[in-house]
Amino acid sequence: MGNFMSSQDPIEITGLRKEYGAFVAVDNLTFSVKRNSFTGFLGPNGAGKSTTLKILTHLINATSGEAKINGIDVTINPKRALTNVGTVVETPEFYTYLTPVETLKYVGQIIGLSQESIKSETDRILEKVKMTEWSDKKLGTFSKGMRQRIALGQALMNNPSVIILDEPTSGLDPRGMAEIREILKNLRNDSNDLTVVMSSHVLHEVSDLCDRIALINHGKLILHDDINAIMQSDGTRRMMVKLENIPTEDNIDKIAELENVVSAERFGNDVDVFLKGDLEYRTKFFSDISALNIGVYSVFEEDSLETTYLKLIKESR
Repeated sequence: MGNFMSSQDPIEITGLRKEYGAFVAVDNLTFSVKRNSFTGFLGPNGAGKSTTLKILTHLINATSGEAKINGIDVTINPKRALTNVGTVVETPEFYTYLTPVETLKYVGQIIGLSQESIKSETDRILEKVKMTEWSDKKLGTFSKGMRQRIALGQALMNNPSVIILDEPTSGLDPRGMAEIREILKNLRNDSNDLTVVMSSHVLHEVSDLCDRIALINHGKLILHDDINAIMQSDGTRRMMVKLENIPTEDNIDKIAELENVVSAERFGNDVDVFLKGDLEYRTKFFSDISALNIGVYSVFEEDSLETTYLKLIKESR
């Protein structure tokens, strides 16, 4: 079912609204998700991210508006709309006495796969989510990160063309987060027809995984664009420069005078530099700044997504 509507965006949300009494959680939201994109769905807590994804996966009903997946309105025909969709939206509930193999078999039976398909899919998926060696251990003995990998495995069971994830690394320790991110990265690299929407408030996770961003606040869409366009929209990048000694006025003036530097000012014991955008400029900046001989021992780029995100959220209050 994945390809027959290839001209159409796989997810189309139009005029979506959700009210809880007087509170408006999602406020006339309209946006489409491009085919084969990995879209990060961003916004502060309470912005309406989870509500939108729950409407999209038919866990709750919208007050008004429409949400289509592969051209089919979830609000009208949820079963058909979600046929080719994998989701990890609420904390997954498992039968803790089952093993991963039994859990995936159960899911396979529910979605109507044949015995042979269940067997081959289970092997393939356990490999993908790096759980092969625990395939016959009970889920009750697993860490939260391991359970989350099984939840992802369940979402992949029907070989979906669309995957919807609500904060997939929430509540995991750093190792668990890194494992989920690696699995998502591999999924993306391995598939040529997969559209992923993932909400998160871990910004470096989004800049690491996603190629597009939709940002919402107070239930309204603030911005939806290609991640590189957003991060370089003003053509500058923020660099932190660390010196062996506390920077002097003279040091800062020298840095400020370098080619392509927009501004340089002291930031604690470091120098905060705004630099014109692309790779060529940065390469030149590294060689220019080391040639100054002022004891620079580290230059790193601040997460420009974070800078942009905070600026946009502040403006939309």
